[in-house]
Amino acid sequence: MELGQFSVSLTVKDIAKSQTFYHMLGFETHEGCGSIKDKWLILQKDTTVIGLFEGMFEENILTFNPTDVRAIEAHIRRSGYPIATESQGESGPTHCIVKDPDGNVIMFDQHQ
Repeated sequence: MELGQFSVSLTVKDIAKSQTFYHMLGFETHEGCGSIKDKWLILQKDTTVIGLFEGMFEENILTFNPTDVRAIEAHIRRSGYPIATESQGESGPTHCIVKDPDGNVIMFDQHQ
């Protein structure tokens, strides 16, 4: 089962201050992936990806970008774990969310 690119989505209080901090650590902002005005940004350093989100959700999220969210969702269901947010539609972009046994949010987000 291919989980795809991994990233951490951080809920932040001040998107501009957070961007400045992560730039200091060597992260670069992905052009065209959010903005300070939109209150979300995607940053990357080497293979590490961090999403910064101001006011969009309450908890930090572990995110994977697989090519087939629906197959992963089916696997999770067969394994007996509940789906917190189900995928939508039969094809195309979608996402599903599960929580691990400690309540950590894990999102599988398919872009195509």
